[in-house]
Amino acid sequence: MDKTRFTVPRDIYVGENSLENLKDLEGKKAFVVIGGGSLKRFGFLNKAMDYLHEAGFETKLFEGVKSDPSVDTVMEGAKQMCEFEPDWIVAMGGGSPIDAAKAMWIFYEYPDLTFEEACVPFGLPKMRNKAKFCAIGSTSGTATEVTAFSVITDYNTGIKWPIADFEITPDVAIVDPQLPATMPKKLVAHTGMDALTHAIEAYTAATHQPFADAMALDAIRLVFENLKSSFDGDMDAREMMHYAQCEAGIAFSNGLLGIVHSMAHKTGAAFSTGHIPHGEANAIYLPYATRFNARKDPSRYAAIGRYLGWEGTDEELVEKLCNTVADFNKYLGIPHDLKEFGIKEDEFNEKVKEIAENAMGDACTAANPREMTEELFEKLLHNIYYGIDEIDF
Repeated sequence: MDKTRFTVPRDIYVGENSLENLKDLEGKKAFVVIGGGSLKRFGFLNKAMDYLHEAGFETKLFEGVKSDPSVDTVMEGAKQMCEFEPDWIVAMGGGSPIDAAKAMWIFYEYPDLTFEEACVPFGLPKMRNKAKFCAIGSTSGTATEVTAFSVITDYNTGIKWPIADFEITPDVAIVDPQLPATMPKKLVAHTGMDALTHAIEAYTAATHQPFADAMALDAIRLVFENLKSSFDGDMDAREMMHYAQCEAGIAFSNGLLGIVHSMAHKTGAAFSTGHIPHGEANAIYLPYATRFNARKDPSRYAAIGRYLGWEGTDEELVEKLCNTVADFNKYLGIPHDLKEFGIKEDEFNEKVKEIAENAMGDACTAANPREMTEELFEKLLHNIYYGIDEIDF
């Protein structure tokens, strides 16, 4: 990762009815990737298709991408792309269909590449030999429409693998607040806390950089000002959350992330008692990881508090930040710990060592502000399971 590089999509269209900018794309064939039926139900898919047809595109639809997309889904989509030969890939929806489409794009451009080769951080060959990429977010959390990341799940192992490379930053991002206006409350909660985690981790990461810092701090401010109102149904706040998550995405795509995401990636599909949604996992883990990291150096976390107008010592501001995050979680109906979430104690104890080992190997761990070991991950995960707020290691 080049710390001096700041990369965003060539064009970001923002605001109500910005979906209409699809009709200005230039090309012949568009491969459209979506998830479930909500984009159809609310008419957004038809609008998008009409705009593409108005621009002269022949289109092919790949639908039904499930939450936490699988390697199999990616490979099937890439196969269909190779048959259709699009010059634009248009991905619409939440993080899952856009992440899946990014990975499909890689294997459309390079059919002989292995999945393991694609997962080498910032190791992809040059893209755009065959197609460009347009991403349209319908949720307000992952911001994958502006990032250099894709997360794909290997269901044979239960592990989520992040693909990280500036080559998969979309060419065009459309940030239209009409799409997330239809999100159910639980999704508002999970995606909102996902955005907050992105911003806080980007600002405090060892790889943080000035332009990313500015985006991260403003995203944190917007989340603090709007998330509860957005959850309660205020559509103006919902719009601001859509912009906040985009800023947070730009921040972490350039400043990277930390161990909150390492643990979320490796626990999401690990337990038989139930999948942990990514945003909810981040929300649960964030206060614990913040206290843990701040034991080494609280200054970056304290700076967030000062930016928000808080007063106090570094240690007091860290504690206020953690308590404020915990207050958000309580308001949004998110559990305090993994035991409360419903993970069985026996299964947790059986798997925690393996999870710690996998988290150590996650791409996000290298950017964490505090150096990690498997032993430290295991200790931290025990605190997260049992809800022990005090971190003394």
